[in-house]
Amino acid sequence: MNRPTTKNEKVASHNKRTVLDFSGYNGFKCITEGSKMDISHRKVNKILQFKDANGNPIADQEIHVQQTNHEFLFGCGAFNFIPYVMEGGEENKQLTDSWLDIFNYGTLPFYWGNYEREEGVTQKDALMKTAQYLQSKNVKVKGHPLCWHTVCADWLMKYDNETILKKQLDRIEREVKGFKGVIDMWDVINEVVIMPIFDKYDNAITRICKEKGRVALIKEVFDKARECNPEAVLLLNDFNTSIDYEILIDGCLNAGVPISAIGIQSHQHQGYWGREKLETVLERFSSFGLPIHFTENTLISGEIMPPHIVDLNDWQVDEWPSTPEGEQRQAKEIEEMYRVLFSHPLVEAITTWDYRDGAWLNAPSGFVRKDNSLKPSYIMLKDLVKKEWWTDTTVKTDSEGRVSVEAFKGEYRLSAGTLGADAKLSDDKEQTVVLG
Repeated sequence: MNRPTTKNEKVASHNKRTVLDFSGYNGFKCITEGSKMDISHRKVNKILQFKDANGNPIADQEIHVQQTNHEFLFGCGAFNFIPYVMEGGEENKQLTDSWLDIFNYGTLPFYWGNYEREEGVTQKDALMKTAQYLQSKNVKVKGHPLCWHTVCADWLMKYDNETILKKQLDRIEREVKGFKGVIDMWDVINEVVIMPIFDKYDNAITRICKEKGRVALIKEVFDKARECNPEAVLLLNDFNTSIDYEILIDGCLNAGVPISAIGIQSHQHQGYWGREKLETVLERFSSFGLPIHFTENTLISGEIMPPHIVDLNDWQVDEWPSTPEGEQRQAKEIEEMYRVLFSHPLVEAITTWDYRDGAWLNAPSGFVRKDNSLKPSYIMLKDLVKKEWWTDTTVKTDSEGRVSVEAFKGEYRLSAGTLGADAKLSDDKEQTVVLG
């Protein structure tokens, strides 16, 4: 797909309006006036031919087509898995079990200032064991982030800029190579639009970004990550969805930065963006022709943060309770947002940042409450991911063992009686499946 070399136009706003029928927890229906969201690109429509181990057609037989995983990445912060993997405990198990009932994609924390508080002493053991556990549950894992000016390692400050950059690149090599095969997706660099002008406190990464410039630093860290894992999915990630981020992406692509996907943060503590803004953001960033990941999504079920707060981190409260009315609102807004994103062909992943209330900013931002009880948003999303957007059906082969199947893209268990096989259905090409 061709992309423009500059961004010099605003995208016209959409004038479609959405009406939400909010009549209970088990099936919020999103009704769009004037158009229906098209999700045909999320499905295969193909011929499957079934044979036995001897190559004979499995003719005139019923085949159970049972989905086991989505191709689309339904994600959530997976930080809660670390205490479960390292310490166990019934409460931790309850929390992680309910997480696994919906999600197939988890983000683990690699904030340098926490991962390596003392130079040379890392949290690799805990992160590796946790990532391996998630992988064993058929969950794709992403590391977040490799380079960021916030939660940076304080011990870097004693070095000059040349040494800081070398240590940053060494850090990328250590993590990307060390976790290869377990974590093959990374937010390589985070929030670069603000990075060189960040003035909350002095830090090593802002220093080198000021010296090198945004695009030059991005290219250095991306090139190192790509060198260390040529097959990795590498994201540029930012909360800034203004023209500034578009200009930055454009500059990176013109400089040959190997960006795999564009990461868009959508922390909405101050209120839901709404469908119009979502579609405008999607249209603008789709112009680059790259996959889009909504990497950090937040919608809360309590009082909305006041609009005068510029930096969300400045809103510090002792209590931020979830309310029944807020939980209804959260479920409704999350449903609409997921439907809009799932219907867009370039969106490959959605990650809600907090799984349980009371995480970042103590906000009521999770799918479960602080006592691990399920909120309406959990029930709604599970219904979407594992029912409405899920395939579990029975079909019957013809005399040649062939059958037409329409199914959501993903991984499947295909079986006929005692015979079975695992298969991935990802395109419309005819496919032969041998059941054994």
